[in-house]
Amino acid sequence: MCCHGGIMTSARILVVDDQPNIVDMLATVLTFHGFAVDTAATAAQAVEKATERDPDLVLLDVMLPDGDGVDVCRRLRAGGSGAGVVFLTARDARDDLVQGLAYGGDDWITKPFDVEVLLARVRAVLRRTGGNTPTSRLLRYADVELDQDTLDVRRAGVQLQLSPTELKLLRYFLQNPGRVLSRGQILAAVWEYETGAGSNVVDTYIGYLRRKLDRSGPPLIVTHRGFGYALRSSLL
Repeated sequence: MCCHGGIMTSARILVVDDQPNIVDMLATVLTFHGFAVDTAATAAQAVEKATERDPDLVLLDVMLPDGDGVDVCRRLRAGGSGAGVVFLTARDARDDLVQGLAYGGDDWITKPFDVEVLLARVRAVLRRTGGNTPTSRLLRYADVELDQDTLDVRRAGVQLQLSPTELKLLRYFLQNPGRVLSRGQILAAVWEYETGAGSNVVDTYIGYLRRKLDRSGPPLIVTHRGFGYALRSSLL
């Protein structure tokens, strides 16, 4: 997530909708209330913009011309995004709501919506996800800290020297503490399915990262055979 001055109304929001009038209205209202706004009209653009701009929150239409907003949310979560996600939809079926929340959505607003209600929901999600706090660029678990601005990594106060790939790997774990992450999920998030990357490279870099982390404290990365890896501390 991004931190913009440490106050909620300067958070970055990505608006995803294929209806220009809705995009323009939301962008105008959100900008007026002090948010930084990016926009996208398709599922492909949404994933690209979210990767490039690292928003604090995504206002995401469910029905897009090239895909489903719920699938966009799933892809963002698989890629390690911790952005809040609020679905916008003309559909109000219970199954749609359950599916959207199951794939990592934080809230759901049915069209047509009241702007003041939408703003209240946005602020509530930002409070829950930490998008309004000055520490939102600092990822922390147990005694490990990663400053995403300076790329400074510390464990128990000791600075660690990590390679760019090790940094990306640690960042993904810190964004998903306690979750068992499969090799496929890790590949998608860290290597983005680069040519030649496979499960062996995941295991290799897990080993590199473990050795550096374990020098300053008890093991943190747990192997779940047949499933993947998890960042988990016995001290918590």
